[in-house]
Amino acid sequence: MKITVEKDERAFDIAAAWRIVTQMLKKPEAVIGLSTGQTTGGMHAVVSELYEKYPFDVSRVTIFNVDELTNLDRSYSGSCYSMIYEQLVKNLGIPEKNFIMPPTMSDDFERECRLFEDALASRGGVDLQMLGIGFNGHVGINQPGTPFESTTWVSPMDPIFEARVRKETGVGPEHPLGGLTLGIKNIMHTRHLVLVAKGKHKADIIEQALFGPVNSDMPASIVQLHPNCEVLLDADAASAIIHRL
Repeated sequence: MKITVEKDERAFDIAAAWRIVTQMLKKPEAVIGLSTGQTTGGMHAVVSELYEKYPFDVSRVTIFNVDELTNLDRSYSGSCYSMIYEQLVKNLGIPEKNFIMPPTMSDDFERECRLFEDALASRGGVDLQMLGIGFNGHVGINQPGTPFESTTWVSPMDPIFEARVRKETGVGPEHPLGGLTLGIKNIMHTRHLVLVAKGKHKADIIEQALFGPVNSDMPASIVQLHPNCEVLLDADAASAIIHRL
C-alpha cells in the first residue's frame, strides 16, 4: 500500500486529477470509477481544466460512479449521476453510451445491480477506482458491518447523510431511500485502487482504516489487502499518521 501526502488541498486536487488523466492517456479504452462528495469535486474540476487546455481523446473511455442513490429522481442535484455529469462527463464530452450508471428509480433493484456489474464486466472490468472514505469508514455506500464478500447491492444510507438528503428533497420518512453500490468484493477486483481523503476531519478515520485491524466494522480497512492500492491524502488528512511514514 503506497501512501502519498500532498502539501495542501490544491496540490491534492492536482495530483488526484493526474491519476485520472494518466489512466485515460495510458489506456484509451479505460474503465474508470469515480466517487462523489466534498473530497472529489476539486479533482474533477482539475481534470476538466486540463482537458480544456490540452484536449485528448476520450471517445473510448468509460466512466461510472461507485454508487448511486435510489428512489430519488435522477435530476436531483445530489444524485451521483447529476454530480458526475456536471463535474466531468459533460466537460469532457464523454459519449452517453460510455457513462455507465444504474437508474435511481426502478421496480427491481436486484436486477439493476446485476446489469450494472454486467455492464462493467463487458468492458473488461475496472482499470481505476477513485474511492472516497466516509466519516465512519464506509466506501461506496458499504456501511460498517458490510461483509467483505459483498457484491453490488442496495445499502441503507448512513443516518446523517439520509437526513440531509431528505431535507434537500423534501422526501418524507415513509419513502424508503438507499444507495445502489458496488460491493466490497467488486471494489477489491479493481486493477488500480486510489483511496482519497482531504481535510482534518478525515485524519482520525484514515488512521483507523490504514493502521487498525482489517475487519468489516471498518470497511475501508480492506484496502490494506489490495495488491495495487495508493492512498492519496492532503497534509491535513494525513496529520494523524504522518509520524508513521
